[in-house]
Amino acid sequence: MKHLDITIKGRVQGVGFRAWAKYVADQQGVTGTVKNEPNGDVTIAAEGDDLSLDLFLDECYTGCDYCTVTSVESNEGELKNYRNFVIVK
Repeated sequence: MKHLDITIKGRVQGVGFRAWAKYVADQQGVTGTVKNEPNGDVTIAAEGDDLSLDLFLDECYTGCDYCTVTSVESNEGELKNYRNFVIVK
């Protein structure tokens, strides 16, 4: 298990990105959180095994149908042992 802090930049707010991220995370067995930031970015705290996180991160580069991802930054962080993946309002 490992933890990734991911920042998604681009047109990713108001286009269903957080709901899409939850759907993809649930499909990959990834736990954590996704939330909108005041500066227009979306941040994700994601936890899972290496393969699941790699697949999830790959999907983040593409994003949902109506979004435009311009960059994805990820850094390993400390495990928080999330139980599921939730959208933070």
